[in-house]
Amino acid sequence: MAMADVMMVGQLDATNLAAVGASNAVYFLISILGIGTLTAISPLVARAKGASSPADCRMYYRNGITAALMLSAVICLIVWVCSVYFHLFRQQAQVTRLAVPYLHVLNIGTVFMLLFYAVKNFSDGIGYTKPSAIITLIGLLMNIGLNWVLIFGKLGMPAYGLLGAGIATTITKAFMAISMWLYVVRGSIYKIYLQAAATKRIYNAHLSEIFRVGLPSGFQYFFEVAAFAGAALIIGYYGELELAAHNIAINLASTTYMAATGISAAGSILVGDAIGRKHKADIILSGRAALIMAVVYMGFCALLFLIFPKFWIGLYTTDEQVSHMAVYLLMIAGLFQLSDGIQCVAVGILRGLSDTRIPTLITVVAYWVIGIPVGLWLSSSLNLSLYGIWFGLSIGLTFSAAMLTTRFIKQSQRLKLE
Repeated sequence: MAMADVMMVGQLDATNLAAVGASNAVYFLISILGIGTLTAISPLVARAKGASSPADCRMYYRNGITAALMLSAVICLIVWVCSVYFHLFRQQAQVTRLAVPYLHVLNIGTVFMLLFYAVKNFSDGIGYTKPSAIITLIGLLMNIGLNWVLIFGKLGMPAYGLLGAGIATTITKAFMAISMWLYVVRGSIYKIYLQAAATKRIYNAHLSEIFRVGLPSGFQYFFEVAAFAGAALIIGYYGELELAAHNIAINLASTTYMAATGISAAGSILVGDAIGRKHKADIILSGRAALIMAVVYMGFCALLFLIFPKFWIGLYTTDEQVSHMAVYLLMIAGLFQLSDGIQCVAVGILRGLSDTRIPTLITVVAYWVIGIPVGLWLSSSLNLSLYGIWFGLSIGLTFSAAMLTTRFIKQSQRLKLE
């Protein structure tokens, strides 16, 4: 959906393209804390299902919705404050003028987005991943159609430009949340879990566990997204054309990354299920399988980026200056695809072990002690400009991939199941 927004807004001009990138950088920096926290639901549900405890599954479902509402309130407030003080990010004046209204509209959809993730992760955790996949695909097509109408003023509607993309995305999020919830509460396959008896004590305990396991996961995503958001803001100092090029390349890299998060989620669920069944061999095999899939998939994506960079960039813009810079950035993205996929999956399978605190520390070191400082040094001392920032992030990703994979190997081997 973000890819569709960027591609379609990019047809307007470089200023709108820079504005959508700056807005998304700020919005996802904050909202990812909620999304990341809610990822704890699926492995916890999988563990309860593996242990044949439908009452626990029900409590994770109910508490997941409660957690989503609590997180929405906090995130909406923070995003609103960021929009009010958006000028502090020191973007170009025209970029700021377009970005703030778009950010306000995106913020309205936050509660729907997090409710969707809460219910989706419950369904995924018990092994039913197709419903959310189908609803997401429908949502994507819906978002593209609404973008066409609202951005460009089709079918008698006014041309809202960038603001139209925000309205389309918010409407789509509401549709996805309501559809996912209706499917789960009415689906016969969920009844055994949703009708199981449970006590208030269990309810409170499960809410605490979601935050205990999930908040570190949320901060993992936060520090990672913060690094790339920070990179976008730093590159914004060079100019709107540089920022537009960055937004195109990072959007393509983020799209391949999202598929890797699917492999990560699957690994997390299967590891959690194996823990519930107290089957150590399956824990190790599930984690290994997820890592191998990440290497194969991201390796293929790397080849596509390195061999056909001009084709992919051409889908976004015809501006020669922007295209020239974006092509080189996409080639750098091709170099870090393997590292990006491996670290993404490693975080997921560690989450399946409920190991989230140390991985969060590794993430902080990878991006904020290594990635961003090295990128700034390359950018300034070696005059590599925006390319230096990207090389620094690549080095941070590689460090993260190596450390997280090593941790899973050690933690899974020393795991003792009673």
